[in-house]
Amino acid sequence: MVVESGEPVLEGRGLGFAYERRAVLHQVDFSLTPGEMVGVLGPNGSGKSTLLGLLAGLLSPREGRVLLRGRPLETYPRPEVARIMGVVPQSPELAPGFTVLETVLCGRFALMGRRVFESGQDLAAARRALELTGIAALARRRAGELSGGECQRLALARALAAEPRVLLLDEPTSALDLDHQLRVMGMLETACRKQDLAVCLVSHDLNLAALFCRRLVLLGRGRVLAAGAPQEVITPELVRRAYGVEVVVDREPSRGRPRVTLLAPPPPP
Repeated sequence: MVVESGEPVLEGRGLGFAYERRAVLHQVDFSLTPGEMVGVLGPNGSGKSTLLGLLAGLLSPREGRVLLRGRPLETYPRPEVARIMGVVPQSPELAPGFTVLETVLCGRFALMGRRVFESGQDLAAARRALELTGIAALARRRAGELSGGECQRLALARALAAEPRVLLLDEPTSALDLDHQLRVMGMLETACRKQDLAVCLVSHDLNLAALFCRRLVLLGRGRVLAAGAPQEVITPELVRRAYGVEVVVDREPSRGRPRVTLLAPPPPP
């Protein structure tokens, strides 16, 4: 695994997890440092979302431990975790009757303490998050009136409004069109570089993850098959091993990152 400079803000050491008797993760190590974006890849059932749940403290590991700022995650009160870490699940729950702005302000809840009403600082943070995710024009719309892609961006804005130091995202671009995929990933990349935000995202899009992430972790059957820079992880051999498909890997022209082209089987006779 590529080792970044600086101390990890979030670590998983020897993580194992099982749903009843079905083991889904085995001895998984993970680290995330401020200012970097790490992509977690792998086929369905490889343990990607489970790993994210363990890192977020939503699941408890059967073995191993998660460290947040060098301290066991389970020793933190949940409000303190919420002030440091933002989580956007694959299917976020949104109150359909809340407006977009009200929904984003909910992300400030952990920071408000005993205050009942939002402050000017809360409103400013919420409006910044709306601008970053490109939904400021929808501020007065009800969440129940939004498209799937708009809901996905709203969930991301709600997490960003809390101004977290760590952001965990499960398929953050799955419902977005190509333009908004690039906008969201570019926004996350800029936040990592300028604000030292640490981002871990689960993705099925190998090309998009390789284009924007500094490091990739490839899972297969609950184990780490490879971890490191995109060019070390996105290879024909590793993709074949993880997904069971044949691909061609070349370099995309804008950044020289790995680009995967799926090879179709021969047509039927």
